[in-house]
Amino acid sequence: MICLKYLYFQTMFLILKTDIITSTPEILGGIPVFQGTRVPVKNLIDYLEGGHDIGEFLEDFPTVGKEQVIGVLEAAKTELLAS
Repeated sequence: MICLKYLYFQTMFLILKTDIITSTPEILGGIPVFQGTRVPVKNLIDYLEGGHDIGEFLEDFPTVGKEQVIGVLEAAKTELLAS
């Protein structure tokens, strides 16, 4: 099984080209975050690795939209299928 953290790093460049996430030195020192929030994308990966579902993530991070989460997962899926 592919490690979700590996997938995270493999898809960061693809996702950064979209409006789903942003990375600027002024926000958390440049850590990729969901656009319009201060929530690191890595938090989503950590939640999924920990056995939590998307609903729990969205409840705990209400500034992140479901569309953003789906966008990250779709980008990861695209990257996996292209490999």
